[in-house]
Amino acid sequence: MPTEVSNHVERDEEIETPHASARSVRKALVVAAVILVVLILSGAATLIGRHHDESVLAKDTEASAIPTVAVVRPTPEKPDDEIVLPGTLQAFVESPIYARTNGYLVRWYKDIGSRVKEGELLAKIDTPEVDQELSQARANREQIVAQLKLAKISAERWENLRKTDSVSQQEADQETSGYQQSQANLLASDANVRRLEQLESFKNVYAPFTGVLTRRNVDPGALINAGATGKEMFDMARTDVLRVFVNVPQAYVPSVRVGMETIITLQEMPGEKFKGKVARTSESIDPATRTLLTEIDVPNADGRLLPGSFGQIHFSVPDNVNKVTIPVNAMLFRQEGTRVAVVDQNGIVHLRPISIGRDYGATLEILGGVDSNEQIIINPSDSLEEGQKVRIAQSRSGEGQPGQGAPRS
Repeated sequence: MPTEVSNHVERDEEIETPHASARSVRKALVVAAVILVVLILSGAATLIGRHHDESVLAKDTEASAIPTVAVVRPTPEKPDDEIVLPGTLQAFVESPIYARTNGYLVRWYKDIGSRVKEGELLAKIDTPEVDQELSQARANREQIVAQLKLAKISAERWENLRKTDSVSQQEADQETSGYQQSQANLLASDANVRRLEQLESFKNVYAPFTGVLTRRNVDPGALINAGATGKEMFDMARTDVLRVFVNVPQAYVPSVRVGMETIITLQEMPGEKFKGKVARTSESIDPATRTLLTEIDVPNADGRLLPGSFGQIHFSVPDNVNKVTIPVNAMLFRQEGTRVAVVDQNGIVHLRPISIGRDYGATLEILGGVDSNEQIIINPSDSLEEGQKVRIAQSRSGEGQPGQGAPRS
């Protein structure tokens, strides 16, 4: 009986062995699948992480490539009823005086600061060579006059002889031609004498107009050469009327007209005002500075104003210009002219041309190009370009205002 039970058990074990092997295979497959899934997920996680890192790096690189700039807003100015522009007083007429003949300076009669009238003697030149040439030319003329008299008598005699057929017509014509040639020689000699007389008259140097001598460059005994190749003897200026040239900004051009009165003030004469009048304009705007060249004539009969003085010219004009003030370190100097860099709401840079008014030192008056509600870059980089993307820095209290220092971006 026990032997039968044992045989039965062995048969059961033999029957169950194939089922156990199938379960083991399934478990191995499950484990392999799990491992494969884990590897796939791990690889996917690695790829996702690497892509994320690359994306973050690209964003950081792009963000670091955008420059950070400091900006300010222009400060609006109060309107006024006049503009003040700088200008330099100049003589109405200014001319160097050269000699017209060669020689040596005998003496000068007027020195610097002398007020002279037109035609007044300034200096005298000794011209021995010209004097000798003139004497020779006059003597030569006397010879020609004597020859002319003889030629005239001969021509008249041969004409009378021709009437009686005592001489041929050809001989009479030859004598007549000799007389005409002598007349032409006399005319040439007279012209040469007049030329030398004029050269000799240039030994006296006269004032070409009424004015004041501003420079004397010669002393007695100096060698004088004629023309501009020689040494300049004097400088002379007409100062009874002075000129002032100023550059009027384009925004004020419609208010400036010929004949309008102006006021000129000088720092060395506080409280004094000198009247002037707009004489003429260039009738053309300078494209580089956007200004109109204007000439102002200032009466100076008493001679108190000196040529070369620096002054302020006051124009009474209606102020309908929206003026703002910006820091001087906000300007960009480009080949096409002065610019400022304006940043719009999207952080894009726009380079604007500006029209400059008065210079206050640390700040500038701007007559056109920017408004008070716009943001302009201070200390802009020279590499800044139109349409460039920038990031605006967070300014601390008090920084970046007109007239104050601001950190360079």
